Amino acid sequence: MCASIYTDSDADSCLGCLPIGKTVRVLRVEGEDALAQRLTDLGFWRDTEVQLVRRAPLGDPIEYRLRGYRLALRRREAARIRVTAEFAP
Repeated sequence: MCASIYTDSDADSCLGCLPIGKTVRVLRVEGEDALAQRLTDLGFWRDTEVQLVRRAPLGDPIEYRLRGYRLALRRREAARIRVTAEFAP
């Protein structure tokens, strides 16, 4: 899980740590297993914009908007996706 809550000063944070409404860009998906491949297949590519839409009442799962669709992930899955608020040109 994420060690800290996301702030704008974080250069590299996990997707599960975002506040609601925050939009970031994907840096990478960590790991080389089936879950990492599935997250990549779902569209979590480098420089993809992702927005946290809402969290379930108990905080899990979390709904994200990316590439024109919405997707729900568990926190442990979202923790594998590293993001940044710094947009690449």
